[in-house]
Amino acid sequence: MNTMGLLLGSAATLLAVSDARAVDAIIVAEPDAGEYVKICDVYGAGYFYIPGTETCLRVGGYIRYDIGLGDVGSLEGAKATDHDDGSTNATWQKNARFALKTWTNQETELGTLKTYTETHMDFGNRNAYPGPDSQNYAINKDLSLTFAWIQLGDFRVGKDWSAFDMFIGYPGNVLNQLLVPYGEFETNVVQYYFDAANGFSAVVSLEEGKGAAGTIDSYVPHVVGGVKYTQHWGAITGVVAYDSNYKAVASKVRVDLNVTDDLSLFGMLGFGSIGKLNDDSANAIDAHGRGFYKIWGGNWAFWAGATYKFNETTSFNLQVSGDQLKNYGVAMNVAYTLVPDFTVTAEVDYDRCGDFGVGMADPSKVNWTKADKKNSVGGILRFQRSF
Repeated sequence: MNTMGLLLGSAATLLAVSDARAVDAIIVAEPDAGEYVKICDVYGAGYFYIPGTETCLRVGGYIRYDIGLGDVGSLEGAKATDHDDGSTNATWQKNARFALKTWTNQETELGTLKTYTETHMDFGNRNAYPGPDSQNYAINKDLSLTFAWIQLGDFRVGKDWSAFDMFIGYPGNVLNQLLVPYGEFETNVVQYYFDAANGFSAVVSLEEGKGAAGTIDSYVPHVVGGVKYTQHWGAITGVVAYDSNYKAVASKVRVDLNVTDDLSLFGMLGFGSIGKLNDDSANAIDAHGRGFYKIWGGNWAFWAGATYKFNETTSFNLQVSGDQLKNYGVAMNVAYTLVPDFTVTAEVDYDRCGDFGVGMADPSKVNWTKADKKNSVGGILRFQRSF
């Protein structure tokens, strides 16, 4: 009996220990965030150290939803076939976008090593199925790599927007900025930035261009140079670009003025040559005699505008633009931040299409012809949550 009792007692003890270990095995302690993510506040909010490295990473982006109507600028006029009678109807232009951004920074003996990427994913009918007879069906669009560059100190390589556009800045805080186009944007670059730390800065950029007419056709790159002087009152900026395909030169000069804490103004002038053409290049360079940089109509163009902040959450933005061929545009909006990082913008746009030029073999004999005058009105309602 004593032996049996001893065996039973031992078995009970073993079972208890086993149960205790089983319980211990499924108890997971609350993780301490500091053990896994170390904040890196040297470069601003949102950065953290990649575990095991000295590289600071930030992940961000935005989700955007646009509702557009009309046929103005980037609003190309969505069309749909009526399912009852087969007629063609105008319809809303919708687009939902998820933009993913990443930044990395790390200090090295040669300066700060940086990278930046931005990728767009879109669903909608605006520009989804381009062409003169497009129906603009709502579909998932192609993945778009907008930025992917590496920068060490002041030296940058990779995919960026052209310094002809980025260095001089956007033409206002409107949504439909290209009523009179001012840049082609996307290109591969090799760039060097210089900042004198006294208000003067400069850039030199060797660029590949984009598209059939814009991509370089030899080992000779496009070249962009720019200088800027910035002070508390605003800034003066100038850029010059050389298109190696068409031996053409384009330039832009911009003045920014901070009139008050609430009101800012800007004005920008562009001037460019048509460049050297041959009999086979007229179609490639298109009816305006444009290269990669001078994409406005004629030799000159202008953009001007203003931003007025009513308060911390509401602002009014305006842009007016025009070119030598009598193309004109007006865009104005009100942007309202409902809560931090969530903004709703309502915009009204107007444009007037003027003359157009047909590039000929002899650039001195550009034939300026008349186009049908067209006045268009449209609008965009945008919801954007940034993070």
